[in-house]
Amino acid sequence: MKPGKLVSLVVALLAAPWAVAQMSPDYFMPDRDRSKSFGNLHPVMRWTGLILKNVLGALLVVLGPILLALPGQGLLTILAGLVLMNFPGKHALELWIVRMPLVLKAANWLRRKSGHDPLQVPDRKR
Repeated sequence: MKPGKLVSLVVALLAAPWAVAQMSPDYFMPDRDRSKSFGNLHPVMRWTGLILKNVLGALLVVLGPILLALPGQGLLTILAGLVLMNFPGKHALELWIVRMPLVLKAANWLRRKSGHDPLQVPDRKR
């Protein structure tokens, strides 16, 4: 395996569980305040932060399919990448992924191991 691919794999294996553990338990709930992202920083710092956050998210989304051989890890990596990124329709896609039983179970297992409350997921609309 090439060194670059190995580094990418290690980053994905470490970043995805960390990102899932750091999420607020109510991240997926519809009434959550989503206005805090870099809002009160200097514009240069805000844009730099947003760009870096989206680049890391895109990297995780690209690496996710590579990790699909590991139970739950690939989907968690994709979910962590999506959480970091900003794009239209993001919340609906995140909900679709996190509602997969294997993904929610793996995410809450990681959160429990790191001492965090389980993720709250709203009921499906009927």
